[in-house]
Amino acid sequence: MSDPAPPIADGADHRLDPLVIALERTVAWIVTAVLAAISLPAVFIIWLANGLPWLALIALVLAWALVVAVLGWHAHYWPPIAYRYASYRVDELGIEIRRGVYWRSAINVPRSRVQHTDVSQGPLERQHGLATLVVYTAGTDHSKVDLGGLDHAVALRIREHLLPPGKSDAV
Repeated sequence: MSDPAPPIADGADHRLDPLVIALERTVAWIVTAVLAAISLPAVFIIWLANGLPWLALIALVLAWALVVAVLGWHAHYWPPIAYRYASYRVDELGIEIRRGVYWRSAINVPRSRVQHTDVSQGPLERQHGLATLVVYTAGTDHSKVDLGGLDHAVALRIREHLLPPGKSDAV
């Protein structure tokens, strides 16, 4: 028989699941590839439409390569950096989400303000066993708060904790 899971509302700071780094890298590389594939023909179209010399084409291709290289660097090296600055804490009063490398934010969502919650998984999240917890609150500022990069089982446990006791999430 396995040990019961520790309480989710322990008041301790928790990091996101480390698999979120691989997920974010995959998404970033897909975006980089799509932007590169769309922009390279655009470089040639600009060159042809303006009747520029060959030297201009070389300069345009080098500029394109530099932009793609910067996007590639960002795709590979940024996710671990962002991961270090993302965390959450669940306690009896609610959930606090902290994130941001340069501009940091801390969002507190009291349980008393939670109207309903969702746990969603896109195809890439499902492949990595991750989920996004979405909390809808009363009010206008931060009325929808999401926390991606959670293990699916953890997201479901937090979801259950945030719902008012004895009530269902259904309308």
